[in-house]
Amino acid sequence: MAARTRARKRALELLFEAEQRGVNVGELLESRLETPTTQHALPDYTVEIVRGVIAHWGQIEEILATWSQGWSLERMAAVDRAALRVGSWEILWNDEVPDMVAVAEAVELVGRMSTDESPGFVNGLLARIAEVKHTLV
Repeated sequence: MAARTRARKRALELLFEAEQRGVNVGELLESRLETPTTQHALPDYTVEIVRGVIAHWGQIEEILATWSQGWSLERMAAVDRAALRVGSWEILWNDEVPDMVAVAEAVELVGRMSTDESPGFVNGLLARIAEVKHTLV
């Protein structure tokens, strides 16, 4: 698994864990930076993603709610929400990652970690966000 792919997976896991435990994702991130729970420190790109998602949280949530067409955020699987947040941040605020790479990586993550329907849903929503991003930020 490539370094950035691993970093995205760790970011997704942090976002998912914070939501499931009902804790602030920023506080969870800082806690993991201070006291790692594994022998490996969090990758720098994981930290960049999570901090980026936090910095643009309101915008990301609004964009996902607007473009998900008939699916409220609450109705989505929690893993899908986390992957969509990561993918949205990469598409909209990280110019180093090509849009379609961000889409493909998010699709791959949910393909391994979520429901059978998740890859198609995540692909469609993130591809649409990439298509209209010039109108969003």
